[in-house]
Amino acid sequence: MWESICLTLIATAGNNIGKVLQKKGTVILPPLSFKLKVIKAYASNKAWFFGFLMDILGALLMLRALSQAPVSVIQPVSGCGLAILCVFSHYYLKEVMNALDWVGIVLAGIGTIGVGVGGEEQNVSGITLIVLPWMLFSVVLLFVGINSYAQFFLHYDDCHMQMQSEVIEEIIFGLESGILFGMASVISKLGFVFSEQGFSKMLVPACISISVCCSATGFVYQTQGLKHGRAIVVSTCAAVASIMTGVIAGMFALGERLPSGSLARIFLLLGWLFIIFGVVMLVSSSRLMALLPRPLRRILRGANERNVNLGRSGSARPRDLSQSTVIHASTLHHLISSPAKAKA
Repeated sequence: MWESICLTLIATAGNNIGKVLQKKGTVILPPLSFKLKVIKAYASNKAWFFGFLMDILGALLMLRALSQAPVSVIQPVSGCGLAILCVFSHYYLKEVMNALDWVGIVLAGIGTIGVGVGGEEQNVSGITLIVLPWMLFSVVLLFVGINSYAQFFLHYDDCHMQMQSEVIEEIIFGLESGILFGMASVISKLGFVFSEQGFSKMLVPACISISVCCSATGFVYQTQGLKHGRAIVVSTCAAVASIMTGVIAGMFALGERLPSGSLARIFLLLGWLFIIFGVVMLVSSSRLMALLPRPLRRILRGANERNVNLGRSGSARPRDLSQSTVIHASTLHHLISSPAKAKA
């Protein structure tokens, strides 16, 4: 179990950090196209090329982790990728992080340990081929239900339609992208389960292909939400929906169960909660800081400024990063979901 969790952490770190490096490389690159000159420019850019390799390696390691452990364990742990990305940006990109960012990172780390202690290996059996179309139909039905409810709500509340429309649009894009991300992991796992039960080996690449389509569609939905709405709402809804979809679909569609021991069950449930709270705190730390009482806010900001000054005075390496590479930790999730030119 711990091997799979470590693989997941490395994979999600590769995915998130790889996208940041690709984004950094595209600052001086033209829009991606199939022209030979443009392709050579991307391939010769060290930041973009190294980020692309890390992204691909992370995807392969994630598939390896899904083949070894329940998706109800892997999907929540993958939410810690944002915490790893924040630490990377703090030390590599010299980003300033507030106290709540560090609290979110600690919560995500504690949650990962809880999932590792409480999770257990499971032998899934009795899964039939009808599960795959049933899952896809459920996603379509869920999307229709979410959009129908949103349209009904907006039509019913005419007084604040403009404001409500923007808020609901943000939530819908976040939820739908998160559901697609979670289903991508479940469908990948389903391919490995089919292979273990003696079905055709071709089902593995078929399920992985469907998983890639779900992830790509999820990125499109998330990008649309980030373009038209607030990153804090879209990213929070996407992160929570992705974790909950992986857990619920893993249990109902793949027959995964909670641990048999009561102590292990408590560790697993608390691990899920800590990871969700940690991810939400990382995404919304700036907004939460603004809601704190002013005296406490001054104390936290004062301590943060002292740490920044100490880091600057103790660093012998000059900072040659341009302003275009400076992104606050709470907006990093917006960065890694940038438009298609930042991703090969």
